[in-house]
Amino acid sequence: MKDIAQDLGLSVVTISKVLRNHPDIADETRERVLQRVKELDYQPNLMARSLVTGRSFLVGLIVPDLLHPFFAEVAKALSAVLAGRGYSLIISSSEEDQKRESTEIQQLMARRLDALVIASSGSEVGAFERMDRHGLPYVLIDREITGLAANFVGTNDEMAGRLATEHLIEQGCRNIAHIRGRDNSTGARRFEGYRQALFRHGLPFNEKLVVTRRSVDIDSVWHGADAMQTLMGCRPRPDGVFAYNDPLAIGAMKAILGEGLRIPEDIAVIGCGNLHYDDLLRVPLSSVDQHSQTIGERTGQILLRMIESKVRPHPVSVILEPSLIARDSTMLKSQPVKHEARRGVTRRKT
Repeated sequence: MKDIAQDLGLSVVTISKVLRNHPDIADETRERVLQRVKELDYQPNLMARSLVTGRSFLVGLIVPDLLHPFFAEVAKALSAVLAGRGYSLIISSSEEDQKRESTEIQQLMARRLDALVIASSGSEVGAFERMDRHGLPYVLIDREITGLAANFVGTNDEMAGRLATEHLIEQGCRNIAHIRGRDNSTGARRFEGYRQALFRHGLPFNEKLVVTRRSVDIDSVWHGADAMQTLMGCRPRPDGVFAYNDPLAIGAMKAILGEGLRIPEDIAVIGCGNLHYDDLLRVPLSSVDQHSQTIGERTGQILLRMIESKVRPHPVSVILEPSLIARDSTMLKSQPVKHEARRGVTRRKT
């Protein structure tokens, strides 16, 4: 950096700011420095920078499954926000196993990461209390943990369950089943939204029409198909299905079509997540949009504020209002259309 500074007649501080993508550098100066960096094939010594700044400029993300499109979309948006401030993202998977999640947290803490983002697979608070003791900033996404005052970014899951179920009711479904997720905040609240919608419309709740799958983010399509086979054995057979997430819903559709039944004429199906391929399926899947990109962006903003603040801010919860996206898998009464409900954000301090 000293050589580059001397060559260009600039200070070492200016060179450092350019390499850190600091915003208060003029575009012309930035271009001159980056051109010289390219000519010299200069690589900053990140370990040396960490010793000086006390930061690793690394953020960890732990999710239940690396292949799940929802978490992939969150990770993409989160990474973009962090990269704009010179941070890199390290991603690992818990495979929906709380012991493995605790191990991943421990290993990432040992790398002296600046912060962690976690979609937790359990309800134990020990690992998070340890991070609090060590002053390591973290944000929970998608799943809240009871009794833990932590930063959280996610969706109003009760509303998601209501939107999905009420849409099926509006399409004429009266015997509506639910492929439920795990007994965590998202699984419990989407199930509660499903129950609330039935109650509001005077429809009976039938326990036999609720099939629970403990693994919903790993091998989800298989689990959805297996759950749907169970539901198709019920009498009377369900005429509508709300699945906890889109991969489960896709598995359910696979089982329905495999039995020679029609979607939505025989059984309508709706998922949750609005993954990017939902309208490319053989029968485009109706879904509830959780706004995964916004979850990633808001998480990144909270993290940067925590990392760069001299005084640790109070935890906040950012709850996004989901939107209904109707496609062919549910549209019984009219031609397929996409409908997006009002979108909003609720922020509360915890």
